[in-house]
Amino acid sequence: MFNDYVVLTGLAVILFLTLILPFSVKKVEEELEIFLFIMGISAVTVSNQWSFHLIHEALKEPIMISSAVLVVGLIFKAVRKYMKGWMNHLISRFGIRTTIFIIALFLGLGSSILTAIISALILSEVMSILKLDKHSEIKIVVYSCFSIGLGAALTPIGEPLSTIMVAKLRGEPYHAGFFFLLKNAGIWIVPGVILSSFMASLSAKRKIQENNTLAEDEIETNKTILIRALKIYLFVMALIFLGTGLLPVAERYIARMPTAALYWVNSISAILDNATLASAEVVPSMHLDQLVFLLMGLLISGGMLIPGNIPNIVSASKLNIKSKQWAKVALPYGAAMMVVYFVVMYFVLEA
Repeated sequence: MFNDYVVLTGLAVILFLTLILPFSVKKVEEELEIFLFIMGISAVTVSNQWSFHLIHEALKEPIMISSAVLVVGLIFKAVRKYMKGWMNHLISRFGIRTTIFIIALFLGLGSSILTAIISALILSEVMSILKLDKHSEIKIVVYSCFSIGLGAALTPIGEPLSTIMVAKLRGEPYHAGFFFLLKNAGIWIVPGVILSSFMASLSAKRKIQENNTLAEDEIETNKTILIRALKIYLFVMALIFLGTGLLPVAERYIARMPTAALYWVNSISAILDNATLASAEVVPSMHLDQLVFLLMGLLISGGMLIPGNIPNIVSASKLNIKSKQWAKVALPYGAAMMVVYFVVMYFVLEA
């Protein structure tokens, strides 16, 4: 009994550091992958969860998403020179607002294959081409990132959050495969993608600006594409170690939380990366409705502030969008979505 309390105390400290330091210490935020890897190794050691199966899983699971990031990143680098022509053709044929809706919807649903990172890079390129007024562009980016962040969760290669959820649910009782999240959460995710894409289209103004617009900070190189893929590999590996190490805490406390409470607790995903939270929270003993509530709480709140989700971080960094500018648009929209989704899901899933 004493040893159990020592283990739980040690894991609680690791969980606290994992959630707080990336948000409060700049160096940790900059080297997040290495920090999470250290925390993951520490959690597995404290909880005595080391096994050859775990090591094999940690080496294997990141391959799919990191390979997708690498391959699609290289393809995007090769075709990006044609994007201005494609954009002009779409705008001349459909108009600016319909074009924005098509792009946001394509990136949202397509992010499940393109990956959230590449979709965010494409979005940044599109905004550099459009040359709309800056306020409108920021709103388009924010709503489009909601679309991307939601849609990327449809498959395990879309973003680390979905990778981690599927990896942790591969065994009994769910035997999660490639289409597990699409099958069980797609009915909730897709409407959010469509709504966010529509909101992005409403934000488009016809007035074209030559100055004071968003623009990418730098052009991608083969080196930066490779480094990004390696970072994603390390990031997912670290989260697998962290999730396995924190399993005793998750099973004892998180899995027993009421579904509604878990949904609102996950609003902290606005300030903390939602994949990290998923690695700490998801356990196979949760029932399916609980997993859906958990997932949607993470996805929606993850769009509300820049640190909450990968597409937010990528787009804000590439286009130099400040935290206050992001929050001014994203917080009211995200809060409204949280309330509406909670009410609808509660009566549909809990009834």
